[in-house]
Amino acid sequence: MMGWIALAILFVLAVAALWLMRVRGPLLQLCVAFLLFGCAGYAVQGSPGLLGSPRAAAPPGTILPMGPLRHAFFGQFNGEEPWMVMADSFASEGDTEEEAGVMSQAVKVHPDDYILWVGLGNALVDHAGVLTPAAEYAYKHAAELAPGYPAPLYFFGLALARSGDRDGAIAAWKQVLANAPADASWRPIVEDSIATLSGAKPNG
Repeated sequence: MMGWIALAILFVLAVAALWLMRVRGPLLQLCVAFLLFGCAGYAVQGSPGLLGSPRAAAPPGTILPMGPLRHAFFGQFNGEEPWMVMADSFASEGDTEEEAGVMSQAVKVHPDDYILWVGLGNALVDHAGVLTPAAEYAYKHAAELAPGYPAPLYFFGLALARSGDRDGAIAAWKQVLANAPADASWRPIVEDSIATLSGAKPNG
């Protein structure tokens, strides 16, 4: 099952990137179809790192490129982005300890910035490979700092998915949609996340 969840998360990230590049309409549908076809082929061929693994969650150090999703919810040009880019640079090198360290420092410098607390939660999940109590606190504190904002709950749901809790992730994302304006720019990403993860099935 974790293999399918991992593929589903990567698919969501790819769709988010296409959306940010303003790929819309039939072209977006075509790209999504190719992505689905590629994921299906990958699953059929098998992957030692994803499919057929008995573990309940991704191993420590498993990193997902959060940039596309982050930009969808927060935009690219904000005061928090330098911290995020610095953390991303460590993550890209596999140094999740430094990634988490950067974000820990960020929330110390800016304790009331909910975006940085979301970033800390993501970094802690990268480092542990699962949702930890510290990461859960980061997401919940972000939600307290910005009540009604979608990002803390969305990324909390993503952390649940990365930890193997597909149902918990879908429930969190449905809650995001329940409070989302009909014209929210990020709404299609949440809808695609639910649809993609709802279709994830255990391997074999």
